[in-house]
Amino acid sequence: MKKIYLLLISILGLGNSVKSQDFHLSLYDAAPMFLNPAMTGLIDAKLRVHAQYRNQWSSVAFKPFTTALISGDMAKGKWGYGMQIINMRAGIGNYNAFQTLFSTAYAVPVDKQKYHSLSFGLQAGFTQKSIREDKYTFDSQYTSQDGGSFSQGINNEENINRVSQILPQLNAGFLYYYSKQQALLNPFLGVSGFNLTQPKETFFDQNNHLPVRITIHTGVRINITEGLYVLPKILVMKQGKALEQTYAVDAGYYLQAGQLYLLGGFVFRTKDASIVSLGIKKLDYTLRLGYDFNTSTLKTATKTRGAYEIAFTYLMGKDKMKKIKHCPRI
Repeated sequence: MKKIYLLLISILGLGNSVKSQDFHLSLYDAAPMFLNPAMTGLIDAKLRVHAQYRNQWSSVAFKPFTTALISGDMAKGKWGYGMQIINMRAGIGNYNAFQTLFSTAYAVPVDKQKYHSLSFGLQAGFTQKSIREDKYTFDSQYTSQDGGSFSQGINNEENINRVSQILPQLNAGFLYYYSKQQALLNPFLGVSGFNLTQPKETFFDQNNHLPVRITIHTGVRINITEGLYVLPKILVMKQGKALEQTYAVDAGYYLQAGQLYLLGGFVFRTKDASIVSLGIKKLDYTLRLGYDFNTSTLKTATKTRGAYEIAFTYLMGKDKMKKIKHCPRI
């Protein structure tokens, strides 16, 4: 295959040996259904609405990588139901992944006090992936005649058989959490699998399948005082030969008798980035901001600039509920 002048060649899986990978978020637990389908509907409210946006590599890419997410989920007894829409775009060729997912989860306490709980979730939908072939440039479109020139009118000699495809999506997850409000420690552990059907993903009619992504997330909320908590946590993701490890700590400080509290956090993603975040929660509204400082081998070109991210969550019907299902205290 000819050499393609794309920044995205390591992401898209366009060649014979390159495998594509899923996008990720730094504020990963701000979007619960993106992290684990088992977290669908685990809210102390009737409805949760969430929006998140990420912009990455604007310091080095003509067109930065962007991720936009919106979701909504509700609690109904032990069941949770939700829907999530994501659009991810990367690079000058407008590589785009549009995803729609529907989720359901079932949470059940395993002790008489209903402090220890298990939740099982399932998520299904589709992903449409597309590219703009006319936006790319290829070796074969350059000529040395008349001092050298480039023309997209020259055949690019690539065997791109399609520029759009639809992939089925099936994900599942499991979550354990301890939700006693007066406890010193509130641990949790979640395991989820994405792309379980390993759909065929190729623009060249090659035998390229999207690998299963396994995600493990765990941590413990430490309630130091009634107004202060810290939350160390770990996230590990494995997809094909790619392994991502994230170590983080969040903190929250309550003000105004619990009506307002400040949020902060630090995340270290090995061989990739250090992320700082700040946020505020006012009653049913939560706003979080994060920034990635690039620490990978690309840091010389980026001058450590990586990505910025914003997340907003709104809980509806919290005060009107007589019986609530305790959410995992994460």
